Amino acid sequence: MRRPHLVVLSPLIAAVLLSACMGSPPPAAPVAAAPTQGQQQWLNDIRVLSADDMEGRDTGSPGGQRARDYIVGRMEALGVAPSAMGRLQPWEAVGRTREGPRTYHGTNIIGLIPGTRRGDRYIVVSAHYDHVGVNDGQIYNGADDNASGVATLLALAADLKRQAPEHGVLIVAFDGEERGLLGARHFVEAPPMPLEAIALNLNFDMTARAETDGKLWVTGTYQSPALRPLLEAIPANGAVSLAFGHDTPQDVGEDNWVDASDQGAFHQAQVPFLYLGVSDHPDYHRPSDDFERITPAVFVSSTQLAIAAFRALDQSLDR
Repeated sequence: MRRPHLVVLSPLIAAVLLSACMGSPPPAAPVAAAPTQGQQQWLNDIRVLSADDMEGRDTGSPGGQRARDYIVGRMEALGVAPSAMGRLQPWEAVGRTREGPRTYHGTNIIGLIPGTRRGDRYIVVSAHYDHVGVNDGQIYNGADDNASGVATLLALAADLKRQAPEHGVLIVAFDGEERGLLGARHFVEAPPMPLEAIALNLNFDMTARAETDGKLWVTGTYQSPALRPLLEAIPANGAVSLAFGHDTPQDVGEDNWVDASDQGAFHQAQVPFLYLGVSDHPDYHRPSDDFERITPAVFVSSTQLAIAAFRALDQSLDR
């Protein structure tokens, strides 16, 4: 059920009214509900990547190329350096379609932010930028899946440029996730550094539409239980809070998300991972997954939680 903004703001309103009745000055004005300039950029990233002219960002398509050009431009504007192997990692692989297997030519986008404490150890922060393209004449814009995750990725990159991380961080936008985690599998097979140097993969996939249950789910703490206490103390942000699950033996079929997105390639390579994403909603993998269906305040809260999660992990790992 969607949580209206008044539910979040009403305690502040009540506090102001109470102070007025007691004759004391009201508290300082709260932060405006409208997104800040930086948060407007987060939303603009979703809007641009999920626009019709991106044609659903299918791997190997002109729309996918336009999305890639946009993300590269954003990384360069943020001052995120290329990795040791360069900005782009092209690959070729056989992937799945509704008609059967076919060969795809895709490209991962990689940026590097050096670490201040453990520059020899890396956190790979990822989100896939591809979606499923055009089907039966309809554009599948994939605003939540996964323009939102890419926007969260870029928001974190901007935050890390303001305050450097303790670990080295690879900012990776994967291609070919929808066709079988193709870009992530290639990255794991040919990483810019030995896999042993990767402390964690933190993957964002669908970070916008948390209205269904008010949760940004964290999957992977069953496999790496030491990571859960690092995140449990993070408080809710607005109407969104972290929740843990979809990763136990009791979670079967579509309820188990361990291999449901690009973190699956890292899991299969025995690299620790965490996946952050919202529950499925009626627009998932439908032409109606459009920017206009995203509630800005909910997405902003989810992204702020994702940034807080990264900081907690970065400060505690490898100590």
